[in-house]
Amino acid sequence: MFRNKLKTMLKEGKTAFGTFNLINAPEVLEIMGLAGFDFVVIDSEHGPAMPHYGQELIRAAELRGMTPVVRVTENSRTTILRFLDVGAQGIQVPQVNSTEEALNVVRSSKYFPLGNRGVALPRSADYGAMEPLEYFRKANDETLLIAQCESLEGLERLEEIAAVPEIDVIFLGPFDMSQSMGIPGQVTHPRVEEAASRIVNICRANGKAAGIFVLDGESARKRADQGFQYITINMGSSLLYRVCRRELELAGR
Repeated sequence: MFRNKLKTMLKEGKTAFGTFNLINAPEVLEIMGLAGFDFVVIDSEHGPAMPHYGQELIRAAELRGMTPVVRVTENSRTTILRFLDVGAQGIQVPQVNSTEEALNVVRSSKYFPLGNRGVALPRSADYGAMEPLEYFRKANDETLLIAQCESLEGLERLEEIAAVPEIDVIFLGPFDMSQSMGIPGQVTHPRVEEAASRIVNICRANGKAAGIFVLDGESARKRADQGFQYITINMGSSLLYRVCRRELELAGR
């Protein structure tokens, strides 16, 4: 059973940097880990990962010292269960817009007495090598839960969502938030910045880590200085493109 290094970092007040992965290639995650990312978000919402292949991506992340988080397609008990059973150490859920939706994340991800996650002894339980009650306790302690705040509805109910004890991170999706505000793509608009400040303040007041998506390292540093701890720097595919494009430009192409 894993020890969630990312969850420990956040509890200690440290800043963790990760990226999203949309490529079904374990080698890509190994390279991310070698580069020094603390965690990777395997994206099944906007990417092709499904549990049977997500397991291979999770293994690759673990091999290179990254915490594997999965962003699920929806706040669904079965979807969350399948990724946790193959070894996801964190679950990131889009569009968590109410207390009830936050509680559903908890119920789907935690065992009794915190939730009603379906019981089995799969990869996450070391294939049954762990004593079941010890596994249930450790899984409840170590699994990281990230609720995305990416709409005006979620922003309005943020205080009640952040009050749910088992939610560890509130993650601002600035692009979706800007769209919800009627200013799509304007992720540095004053209204989005106001939302970012509000998320940091509410997270601090409730003992949560604030998370955010940024496009580059410079923006990541600024958000860390602002108080965000769980920071995803773009997507692996976009970072790869940037490096390739830059080197070709340097070569005169």
